[in-house]
Parts: sequence; structure tokens; C-alpha cells
Amino acid sequence: MSKRIISQKNKLKILVALSGGVDSAVATQLLVNEGHDVSAVFLRLWQESEEESIEKKNNFENHISSDLACQDAKKIAQKIGVPFFCLDLSLEFKQKVVDYFLFEYESGRTPNPCVVCNREIKLGLLFKQTLALAYDFLATGHYLRTAKNNDGSIAVFKAKDKLKDQSYFLYNLNQSQLKNLYFPLGNYTKDEVKELANKFGLITANKKESQDICFITGLHSDFLKKHLKLVLGDIKLKETGKTIGRHQGLALYTLGQRKGIDIGGDGPYYVAEKDIKNNILWVASALDISFLEKKEFIVRDLNWLSGEAPKSSRTCQVAIRYSQEAVAARVSPYEAGAVKVELVKAIRAIASGQSAVFYDKQKLLGGGVIDNSL
Repeated sequence: MSKRIISQKNKLKILVALSGGVDSAVATQLLVNEGHDVSAVFLRLWQESEEESIEKKNNFENHISSDLACQDAKKIAQKIGVPFFCLDLSLEFKQKVVDYFLFEYESGRTPNPCVVCNREIKLGLLFKQTLALAYDFLATGHYLRTAKNNDGSIAVFKAKDKLKDQSYFLYNLNQSQLKNLYFPLGNYTKDEVKELANKFGLITANKKESQDICFITGLHSDFLKKHLKLVLGDIKLKETGKTIGRHQGLALYTLGQRKGIDIGGDGPYYVAEKDIKNNILWVASALDISFLEKKEFIVRDLNWLSGEAPKSSRTCQVAIRYSQEAVAARVSPYEAGAVKVELVKAIRAIASGQSAVFYDKQKLLGGGVIDNSL
């Protein structure tokens, strides 16, 4: 979004997802500065510290939770001068994101909760609520850019700040959503956003940014131990088939992991494979990590932003992790609802359950869930 002041004719009614952090705060102020009719909403989501049973509250109300983040969001809204609401989606978040997260780990895969949260909650339920309340647009503090094509459809591009670009998490967007979404920060760097926050006098200007999974307050492994029934089993060396230790439950390990295996001996060892059927954790030594490197894999549960899947093979770039540089690949139709990805160079630790996201240089094409390595 540009920094120009709009005319009254182009004034829009916009709902901003205000998290209590610096990004969404600056996004809110930028929209107000442009002259839009802006309201802010804080999403109250499930936290590990809460009780397991959650009473469903009225979805949209002037309810202010005791969460510090919510209090920060309220203060920001008051400072900027926009109406503020709290939307309690804790139950929906637990069912659609947390339960998915646990099920995927229990099934031997490595989930991507941020992708599911954006699809189901932030740009799913919240988006539907936005339109139901007669807002023209939903705006968020995500870092990515959009542009209108000649045919009226919307294209998505990586953000100006390559280190903060969040297009990887948003490949599930569709055209019906994109026409009513605003991403004000796409043309800013994080440093520029912090400078603006200080300029605007926002209380979150220097707030520390969390890099962890939002609903886990302690160690990732402790959360899994608390919520899953883990079964101990053998750790075997891929090169020889020899049993060299005992694992604490396959859900605690992910492909390529080195720390926390606790084998001892010469090491280090890397997780190379998880045999769910036989409850065996296969590891590779540092002398032979070729077991971790793959050039081909299958991707399912696809979404293409254009609305149409490629009918034939095409070259593009693919990223299998957030903040990873996308590598050249050929993507080919495989079977209904799936594609085969052939990389130009092998990548280590391609984990089932993670997202593979496709690009044409800066343009986001779509993505899906990695099924298995070939």
C-alpha cells in the first residue's frame, strides 16, 4: 500500500488484526494516516497455560481479556484513536491448530502450525467475520506485497524485506480473499517499521519479537510429552542397521535433527528416518549424511493462487522451510491433487508434513504439504 493520502471517494472501511506487536501497530497507524475508516481486532487464541476445556464465548464482543498482549493492543488502538474489539477464537484455534499439530507429530510427520493458523484462523474465520460485519477489507501486519493483474486478479509477491517475508506461510490464499485483503507492510523493511513505530509514539516500538510457536510456553519437547502418549523404542544406525540406543518416542524427533538424540559415543548423529510401524528411529552419522539428502519428493493438498493447477511440467523455485532460499526445481503433475518436485540440487531433511512453497522469482505461485521423499 502506498503512503499517499486518499480521497474521501476512495475511503475504505478496514478491520485490522492488531496483535499487540510492532508490525500490526504500524500497519494500523499507516491506514489511519491514509484516511481510512479503521477498526482494530485482537484475536484471543488458545495458550498452553490455559485449562484444556474452553468455554465458547460470544465470537465478537467488547470483551477485553487479561492477556498482556491484548492490553497492549488496546493501548495501541486508544493511542491511534480507533475502535477496538476482542474476538475470542480460543476454542477454534485449539481444534484447528493445536489438535492438528499434535496429530501430525503423533503420525510421524513434522507439522507447520503457522500455515494452518493463517488458513483456518487469521485469514479464515477472521476474514469471514470481517465481511459479515460489512468491512471492505481485512488488513494484517504480514510482510508480503500484492498487485492487480490486467484481468483483475491479484498476484502476490515476496516482501521488500527478504528476511521478514512471510509469503511462505500464506500460500493458501485464494482470489476471493485477496480482493479484500490489505498488507500495508509489504514495501517496508523491519528496520523501517521500527523507525515508524518510534515516530508514531507506539508503545510496542521496541517490543521483543517472539520466534517460538505462539501456543507453547516452554520447551517444544515438554509440550509433546504432556499431550501425547509416547512409546520408547530402538535407535538404529542407518549405515549398519545396528541398535545404538533408545529413543523417548518418535514424535519428539524430526528429520535432520542432531541435538537431543542422546546416544552418546562418537557422534554426532542425525535423524534420517522414522519407522512408525516398527517404532524405530533411524539415524545417520556425520560421516554419511547422504541419507538425509533428497532431490525428489511429492507434494499434496495443493493450493495455486491463480486458481488453476499447472497442466504440464514447469520450472520454478521451491522453498521447504521458512526463511530458506528457494531452489530451482521442476514441478510435474503426479496424480490427482499432487505434484512431483524434482530439485536441481539435493536438499537435506525434506520432512513430511512441512510445506513446500513455489515461486516464480519474487511471485508466489502456491504450495502444498510434503507427503514423502522418493
